[in-house]
Parts: sequence; C-alpha cells; structure tokens
Amino acid sequence: MESRRIQFKLFRYRPGEEGPPRFQVFDLDVGPRDTVLDALEMLRTRNDPSLLYRHSCHHSSCGTCACRVNGTERLACVTVVWDLETEEVVLEPLAGFPRLGDLVVDMRPFYEQIPPGMTYLRESEWNREASTAHGLTRYERFESCIECGSCESACPVPRTPEEFIGPAGLAATSREIEKDSSQMTGLLDVAGSENGVGRCRRALLCSRVCPTEVYPAGHIDKLRKRLKNEG
Repeated sequence: MESRRIQFKLFRYRPGEEGPPRFQVFDLDVGPRDTVLDALEMLRTRNDPSLLYRHSCHHSSCGTCACRVNGTERLACVTVVWDLETEEVVLEPLAGFPRLGDLVVDMRPFYEQIPPGMTYLRESEWNREASTAHGLTRYERFESCIECGSCESACPVPRTPEEFIGPAGLAATSREIEKDSSQMTGLLDVAGSENGVGRCRRALLCSRVCPTEVYPAGHIDKLRKRLKNEG
C-alpha cells in the first residue's frame, strides 16, 4: 500500500510541569486515507503508550478528539493527513482550556459557558414536507453543535464565564430563542449582559473552525439584531 513518511510534532505535557511547551517528534508512514486520529493510534501503540488524547466515535459525532492541527482547530478523526499537504504535522491541545495531559484539556469551563436550561432537540429541517408516522407531530433531530470546543479555542476573547459567555454559549442562546420565543426576554438579558455579545470582536474564527456548520458568529449577529430591535 502506498504511504508517505510524515513527521509528527506532538505537544507533551504532564500536570505540574513548568517551563516552555515541550514537543516530541515522531516519524510515521501514513496511507492516503489515514486520519490524524489514525496516526495518533499508531503512535500510541507502536511508539509511546503514554501518549494522551481523547477519542470516541471516529466519525465526527462526539467532538472529543478536537485539537489544534498545524495551528487550526480540527477533529482528528476526520482530518486526513495527506489532505494537509505538508510533511510536518504539529499537534497541540485546544487553546484557552486548563491542560490535563498532552492533547487532553479540561472541558469543564466550556460547559460552564452554556446557559442552563438549553435543550438539545429541534425540529428537523430535512423532513418538514414528509408525512409523519402515527403518534408523531413532527420529526426532530439533535442540535448540530457537538460541543467539541473548537470555536472556544479559536476565539481571541478571554473565555471564562465572567469575561465572555463565548461563541458556543451564545449560539446555544440564539438557537433556544428560535425554538421557543416565549423565553426571549430572559435569554436576551443573558446575551446583552456585560459578558455577552458586546465582548465579541467579530473575528469570525469560531465559524471558520466549526466542524458541523453551526456558524456561531452568525448566531451572535442575530442576537445583536434582536437586542437592537428590543431596545
């Protein structure tokens, strides 16, 4: 099988370590369809069993394998190494989160920025014209956000809940208003607070790195317009 020799430069970290970031370099032969996650699995099993990273679904549904690949937030499970068109791949953890080890970060700050009471189902936009089965009034599906944290990592604004709700939290707020307008007043109060949409710098990086096309920047803009109209 055809393969290419790729150099992987991995961020290494253990709790309590001090000093500048430490990277470890591995050379690995990868095939034309091998993903970054495939490469991590090979490196862990063949070279270093102590390598720390997260994964679960292997098909971009869970978001747990998100990391920075050559400086850009991506899902390792669907990022094909050859598609990067480089002979060196630099892997780092998501930015702005407490580090736990190598590519693993503490995601609790991310979940703290999601306003309480957010729901995860919405009417499906794909089956609105289809007849519904007995006992159903509409088809529903999960929200597009897989809570990978990529948008938060790419955002240039400080992201503690006290400083900025963050693109994921604001996008969830906007979607909740679309699903249930009766909650609009309370949710707009959240969006218009000191740590709400006013802190956004409109860098648009959150939308550019989102793997599921949530487009958080667009939702933040919708909230701005709603606040302006309500004001």
